Amino acid sequence: MTAKQSVEPKPSATIMLLRDGAHGMEVFMVVRHHEIDFASGALVFPGGKADAQDFDETLLPYLHGNPSDPNQRALQVSAIREAFEECGILLARPMNGEHIISAQRLAQLQPFRVQLNDGSLSLLDFLEQQQLQLACDTLVHFAHWITPEMMPKRFDTHFYLAMAPHDHLAVHDGYESVDSIWITPAQVEADAQTGQRTVIFPTLLNIQKLGLWQSSAQALQAAKEAIVVPVLPWMERREEGNFVCIPAEAGYLVSEQKVPAKQSQ
Repeated sequence: MTAKQSVEPKPSATIMLLRDGAHGMEVFMVVRHHEIDFASGALVFPGGKADAQDFDETLLPYLHGNPSDPNQRALQVSAIREAFEECGILLARPMNGEHIISAQRLAQLQPFRVQLNDGSLSLLDFLEQQQLQLACDTLVHFAHWITPEMMPKRFDTHFYLAMAPHDHLAVHDGYESVDSIWITPAQVEADAQTGQRTVIFPTLLNIQKLGLWQSSAQALQAAKEAIVVPVLPWMERREEGNFVCIPAEAGYLVSEQKVPAKQSQ
C-alpha cells in the first residue's frame, strides 16, 4: 500500500444503551478483550462491523420502524444484533406485538447468542423461528465517526442511543468483551483522566457529549433534534506539537486535542 492509498472503511455500528440510575443517567459499556485487534483492553460501547446478512432485504418483514435507506437500515440491524450477541439485550418485539420482549422471553433466547456470533445460525432464521421483529424504532442516531485515512484498519461507524429495557439484564459475552459496567459519563471521564480505564478518543468525546444531559429522556430528545455531522479526524502539525482535529460543527466539547509527545513521534 502506497502513501497515497487508504483502506476502505468497513460499515460498523455501535449502540449506547441508556438507563437512569441512582446517580443519574448511565450507559452500558464493555471492556474489550486484550487479544482483539482493535481497541484491545479499552472501555467501549457494544458494537462491531456490519455483516453481509444485515443488508439482506429478506429481513424486512422482521423489522419495525426501520429507515428506507438500505445502508442505514443495515446499520440499525447490526446495532441491535451486536447488542444481543455482545451483552444479551435484545431490542425486539413478538411479531406484530406492541412491547419489547420480556425478561422471561429474553432468558429463553440467551443460548442463541453463541450461534449468532459464530455464524451457525443466521439472523433471518433466528427471527423467523422465534417470530420476532427487531425494534429499529427504538434507536436514535447519535454520531458518525470515520477512522482516519492513514490507519491500517478503518471503520465507518454510526453510533445509536437506545433505552435499555428495564427488565433486561446486560451481561458481557466473555469473548470479545471480558468485563462490563453501567457507568455515568462523569465517571468514565474521571477514570480516563486518572488512567484507571483506557478510553479511546472517539469514545471519550461521545461520552462527554452524552454527559451534557442529566437523563436518558433528555439525551434521546436532544439526539432526535440534532443533525449528525460526519467526523473524519485529521492531524495538524504545529510549532507546539501535533493535534488531532475534528469538525467544530459536529457539536463536541472540543474540536482539537494535542497528541502527547510519546504518541506523536
